[in-house]
This record gives sequence, structure tokens and C-alpha cells, in this order.
Amino acid sequence: MRLVTTPRVTFLRELSGEIIAHSGRGRMIVAVDGPLQSGKTAFADDLAAVLEEAGHTVFRASMEDFHRSRAAQAVFGDDTADRYYRYGFDESALRRVLVEPFRLGGSTAFVTRVFDPARDAWVEPKWITGPADAILVLDGRFVLRERLDELWDFRIAIDGEPVDPADRLAYAERDPRRAADVVVDLENSSAPRRT
Repeated sequence: MRLVTTPRVTFLRELSGEIIAHSGRGRMIVAVDGPLQSGKTAFADDLAAVLEEAGHTVFRASMEDFHRSRAAQAVFGDDTADRYYRYGFDESALRRVLVEPFRLGGSTAFVTRVFDPARDAWVEPKWITGPADAILVLDGRFVLRERLDELWDFRIAIDGEPVDPADRLAYAERDPRRAADVVVDLENSSAPRRT
């Protein structure tokens, strides 16, 4: 389906062309990072829609759906910003059920969601497959941290200063804007621009 052309869609079409030129064929993963409430999830949703418009098979996932349970986080100490930044997400599950099987391609099934943070409960996994050429767009806080860096083919950071304590810790350790292939300013969300 052809999307309505707006300044945001035009920007995303240009960005999607750059992403495709960067990767070629096969499976690729695009990671979108940014501080709390920066608009990264809506941006990733719209990017996925534009990539689909261009004829690509696209899957969406969010780090929000790979949280650790509150009980699992409590093993690492008191409820602090440091604990949330370091242990709030189940990166092992992310690798095991999403990234690694997605990379295998073919008929290997993968899962885009394992946890519901609002209910603090695991969800029934829905195993899906896709063609050999497919793109996974994943958004979330801290996805451009150094220990996950090798997982991504293309890195996007939403510009903005961290205001949340956990974001401040993350940015002090590794500012995602310095690790990204592209930094996007969403101050005017209807007309994004590169910075």
C-alpha cells in the first residue's frame, strides 16, 4: 500500500533507501535507540511501514517486550536506575529466541515478544518464519550499548538528552548518538531531520 507522502514519510523513504543500500540481500536487523519518550517506537513503526511499502518483508520488535520480570531483576539488588540499566532486559532471551534464529533465515522460527512488562508476566511465544530476505526493525532503550553492538546491521539513534536516571547512566557509558550510523532529530516529529 502506498503511504501518504508527508515530510516524515519522505525522510523515511530516503533513510530506507540508505538502509537497503547498506545491507544488500539476506536478513538484516535495524536497531533504533533513544532516550525515554523520545519517539523511537513510533519512528521504528513508521520506518517498518516505509520499508514494507518498498516491497520488503519486515518484522517489528521492541526491547519493551524483552524485559526481565521484577522478581528476576530483584536478584541483582535494590530497585535502582543502575539495576534497571544493567539488568532490566533479558538480553539472553533476545539473542536466543529472536536475533539468532532470525539470522539463520530459511524455515527457522523466531519470536518477537516474550514478556509483558505491564502485567509482569511471560507471554505465550508466537513462533514465526519469514523469507530469506527480510528486515527486523527493533527499537528500545539501550539497544546501542556496546555489548549488543555486533547484533545490528544498521544503527539509528534518536537525538535528545537523557532525562531519566537510567538513560543518564547509559549515555555516560556510551552515547548511542556516537555509535549510530544515523542520528535523527525528532524535535519536529512531523518533519524529522538528520543531525
